[in-house]
Amino acid sequence: MRLRQGLALLTSVGVLALTTSCTGSVEVTPPDPGADAPPAEVLEACADLATELPDELAGQPSRPTTPESALTAAWGDPAVIIVRCGVPRPETLTASSQLVTVDGVDWFAEELTAGYLFTATGRTAYVEVTVPDDYAPEIGPVTELSPLVATAIPERTTASESP
Repeated sequence: MRLRQGLALLTSVGVLALTTSCTGSVEVTPPDPGADAPPAEVLEACADLATELPDELAGQPSRPTTPESALTAAWGDPAVIIVRCGVPRPETLTASSQLVTVDGVDWFAEELTAGYLFTATGRTAYVEVTVPDDYAPEIGPVTELSPLVATAIPERTTASESP
C-alpha cells in the first residue's frame, strides 16, 4: 500500500464520511488536531503504523483516502473498513469499561448501527478501526491489525492516561 505522509492535511474537521461510489477513493476525515497539532510522539507513532499497514485486510484491497493523510487508511468495496490514527480518547471509555485484548493490544468496542468501532487504548496514540457488519465477525480485521499496532504504537507510560 502506498502510504501518504501528508501530515499537513490534518486541518480537516469532522466525522467519518464515506463516498457512495464503489470505486475510487474513500472520504475519511483525519483526526481533528484541535487548536494545537497532535504531539510529536503521536504523529511519529501513527507514521510508523502507516508504514506497516497491509495492502489487503480481511481479504479486501486497500483504497486511497481523501483527503490524503498518513493518519487514515481504508479497505474494501463497497463496504469499507476504516483506520484512523491519533483520534481522541473515546468519550464513553471509563476505568470500568470492558476491553478486548488481542495480541497485547487493548481494544474498546462500541456497537454502531451497522458494525463496530474499535479503539486501541493504553497506547501513545489512540487507533480507531471501523468495521461494517459485512465483515462479521467484526473482530477479524482487529485481529489482523493488532500485531501492527503493538509494534508501531508504544504503550503509554503514565497511569493517568489509561486505559
